[in-house]
Amino acid sequence: MTTFVDRVELHVAAGNGGHGCASVHREKFKPLGGPDGGNGGRGGDVTLVVDQSVTTLLDYHHSPHRKATNGQPGAGDNRSGKDGQDLILPVPDGTVVYDKDGNVLADMVGHGTTFVAGEGGRGGLGNAALASARRKAPGFALLGEPGKGGDIVLELKTVADVALVGYPSAGKSSLISVLSAAKPKIADYPFTTLVPNLGVVTAGSTVYTIADVPGLIPGASQGRGLGLEFLRHVERCSVLVHVLDTATLESDRDPLTDLDVIEEELAQYGGLGDRPRVVVLNKIDIPDGKDLADMIRPDLEARGYRVFEVSAVAHLGLKELSFALAEVVSKARAAKPKEESTRVVIRPKAVDDAGFTITEEDGVFRVRGEKPERWVRQTDFNNDEAVGYLADRLNRLGVEDKLMKAGARAGDAVAIGAEDNAVVFDWEPTVMAGAEMLGRRGEDHRLDTPRPAATRRKDRDAQRDDPQREYDEFNPF
Repeated sequence: MTTFVDRVELHVAAGNGGHGCASVHREKFKPLGGPDGGNGGRGGDVTLVVDQSVTTLLDYHHSPHRKATNGQPGAGDNRSGKDGQDLILPVPDGTVVYDKDGNVLADMVGHGTTFVAGEGGRGGLGNAALASARRKAPGFALLGEPGKGGDIVLELKTVADVALVGYPSAGKSSLISVLSAAKPKIADYPFTTLVPNLGVVTAGSTVYTIADVPGLIPGASQGRGLGLEFLRHVERCSVLVHVLDTATLESDRDPLTDLDVIEEELAQYGGLGDRPRVVVLNKIDIPDGKDLADMIRPDLEARGYRVFEVSAVAHLGLKELSFALAEVVSKARAAKPKEESTRVVIRPKAVDDAGFTITEEDGVFRVRGEKPERWVRQTDFNNDEAVGYLADRLNRLGVEDKLMKAGARAGDAVAIGAEDNAVVFDWEPTVMAGAEMLGRRGEDHRLDTPRPAATRRKDRDAQRDDPQREYDEFNPF
């Protein structure tokens, strides 16, 4: 059973906003004391937070569906509903968040970095908040908005200073086990290491992290073996260490060829050409390994590599290697631009943006805009007065004026929202404000009149189903 997961698909859903309440205050000698319906609570957010104590995405592999709590509905006596509780999801340092199309949403590096993956829906207003001088006792309230969410992909890229790369069984796991306190699985067969191992090394005053990346083979950048799955863990490393086996039992391999093959795979993967390289010739405790190391060392140094001969089993050359890596890491850190303290920049989204567009598609006038779409989601279409209130809001926003300029006529189909989730109705221009035309609470007499488009459709259906009409068409004499 795997204990390390570095890529998962997560299904997040923020909490829905609570509905507003339509209530009238009643007490002794005050049968109609005015509206007192409270507002609904806000839905909870789904937030990703970097936590240093988390090292894998295993929890989300087993439980990929995460949902925040909903806001509570409002109540009478001006009592607002309780807000939903935010859902905090801890993720490892170095997690990259993608949408389902592969676009990067957030690169989460550094303890405490946050990203809101799902925003909770706002609560609906109660009738007390909707009351005005003309609409003194609204018989309706606004519905809470649904929370945002969707499918996201979490991908972990290990944050380390040094990456050990090389063929399977080159001795990378043994090397990291003697340089640090890490205890990876070590065996004498290929692909013993199935997950990246991370260790901390102290060399004098320098402390750095070292990662053991699972063995690479030819074609790893195209998906062969485990290479493509774990090459992403090399991306954030500052130094690459080639671990070459000088005592391999395979007759068709030699250290120089192994180095060329791994370099080719790194080049195919891309983005690693500027990283400093160090070559480690391992297993010099074996006589043949020592002889081969002495033979190929001049060729490697001629290529510009710093070469170290070590033995993880006999603990030979480890101190020199450790301090040399500390020196290279220190130079890489010094070359990086100075990190400035994170500035919290708040850019609130404008809530009074009146922008919207109207387009004609196959005889249907489609209205798109944040405000009109939000108002539609908040409307209870089982309440006539709420529908009339929506019509008044759209009229004040200027939707009707733009519909007229676009060529819409009474009875034409108008859709508000996207194609998969739109509200379609037959448009009838408003003459005066709905608050001046309302009768009893919860009613709007504008909805009592027959709709022109519906009447025309009924007439066409009646003519099509008339048997006398069919007889006259086929028997003209």
